[in-house]
Amino acid sequence: MYLTSFLQWLDATHFSQWIRNSIYGEPIIETVHVLTLTLFLGFAVLLDLRLLGVCLRKRPVSEVLDQFNPYLFCGFAVMIVSGVLLFSGDPIDFYSTIFFKVKMILLVFAGLNVLIFNATIRKKVAEWDLAVRTPKGAKIAAVISLVLWAAIVAAGRAIAYAIPPP
Repeated sequence: MYLTSFLQWLDATHFSQWIRNSIYGEPIIETVHVLTLTLFLGFAVLLDLRLLGVCLRKRPVSEVLDQFNPYLFCGFAVMIVSGVLLFSGDPIDFYSTIFFKVKMILLVFAGLNVLIFNATIRKKVAEWDLAVRTPKGAKIAAVISLVLWAAIVAAGRAIAYAIPPP
């Protein structure tokens, strides 16, 4: 009940109405969201492929992590802010779709994957940094990441098709 009230309140705000009714609001926010998604995904996929031993094999994993992490964090932060702004423009319709709920659940799993990787496998990166083979746990984390991000993108794209046009 509280969530419904919050969504109705958010939907009625001037900001939400501006995003919905503005010629520029939603397209600009959507463009920022998609561009930061490509920035984030580009670096995330490269990192995952490095963990799988597919590319950048001559570079230590710690070096790749140190070099990519600022771009990953920045891209993710802007992507989250722009996603929240997009949601704010039509919260009731967004929340009513199964694809939005699936996307949110998948984002939680992607975050957990990163937390588990950083709390376990990455802590021992000095031991396997230059090894010919990446540890099994790192490869599993990379595959999970690739699958989750592909599903997150698909669910996000499906949201637009699930919401009826105005």
